[in-house]
Amino acid sequence: MDFPVTICNRKFYKERFTLVLLGAWTQMVLSIGERIKGFLFSPSDTFDASKEDTIGDAFKYFVVILAIFAVIVSVLIAVLFSLFSGMLGMSGIPMMALGAAMGPLLAVGAFICVLVGGIIGVFIDGLWLHIWVYLVGGRNGVGQTIKALMYGSTPSCLLGWLPVVNTIALIWALIVGTIGVRQLHELSTGKAVLAVIIAIAIPLIIYVAILSAFIATMPGPMFPGPKGPRFGGF
Repeated sequence: MDFPVTICNRKFYKERFTLVLLGAWTQMVLSIGERIKGFLFSPSDTFDASKEDTIGDAFKYFVVILAIFAVIVSVLIAVLFSLFSGMLGMSGIPMMALGAAMGPLLAVGAFICVLVGGIIGVFIDGLWLHIWVYLVGGRNGVGQTIKALMYGSTPSCLLGWLPVVNTIALIWALIVGTIGVRQLHELSTGKAVLAVIIAIAIPLIIYVAILSAFIATMPGPMFPGPKGPRFGGF
């Protein structure tokens, strides 16, 4: 007599568990959508509302928007490689089979590289930026700095795959990230801007110095002009 009751109970709890998961998933999607809208159009208020978020909350959000970017980039790479292979095939070069085989592999490789590289990069950048945030007076912990970068990457993750627009998205992301540093560390705008500028300027200066030194050690001009008689025959 207890057997049918047990089966019904299991079915009831299974359906209830499924509804709970579905509700949690729906709530998370809506929450991410609201956060995207907030960080894009009202970052100050959204960062204020996110002060109590854990680094895990910010990481989940960042992985979602980074995965969106990775999917778009990987699909574009696969499509462009297939089109390029097709053009070579029309020219008589047998690349159609290679394009069909390599396209999906390149897409998977690009997705993994973008996702893993983005995750590693945001933590490294966050640690580096926090040095300067701390020096200008930010005392709320490195987690808040990493959160500012994760949330601040919203414009670049969503729009960074578009030509020309990606430059605007990068500048937009820098502005949002700077606002995040200001709000989460309770700094003035000037101090937050100073920390971000120093964090960007030092690696840029080092890169330019290394590139200049490399060019200076080259044996001849990188782009030699045409040889022959000069003006007037001399």
